Amino acid sequence: MFGADKGSSSLLDGKKLSIGIVQARFNEGITNALFEACHAELLALGVQEKHITRVTVPGALEVPIALQAMAEQDEYDALIALGCIIRGETYHFELVANESGAGVSRVSLDTHTPIANAILTTENLEQAVARQTEKGRDAARVAVEMAHVLEQIG
Repeated sequence: MFGADKGSSSLLDGKKLSIGIVQARFNEGITNALFEACHAELLALGVQEKHITRVTVPGALEVPIALQAMAEQDEYDALIALGCIIRGETYHFELVANESGAGVSRVSLDTHTPIANAILTTENLEQAVARQTEKGRDAARVAVEMAHVLEQIG
């Protein structure tokens, strides 16, 4: 939920982590802003620039296959999915939102790789703009925290 109390974590040290980011180009103004906020937060959390890899794909439906290819390299402690799907006048919105979300989750579960899903699904451009910075930062924090959580479990 936008503006929700997300709690706090002591697992936000990214100094030793390698993070991969897959960014959809569709709605590029929004996805670039998501990336900039995410990237800045990763650096603030201590992730070294040389340990951040960014891959761009055409749209949200292509994000899962790129995430899978990166996860299979076994070089990343966590991955991040960035995209923006804005409702239109057809059923296409539901198809893209549902399938991209399910694909991201499936890749994470199949590869045992934490993936922060910041593919926005909004009713309009204004909602996307209102969320782009916060959700970009959230994705960075989720990726770093979940890398540590899985390391502790495993």
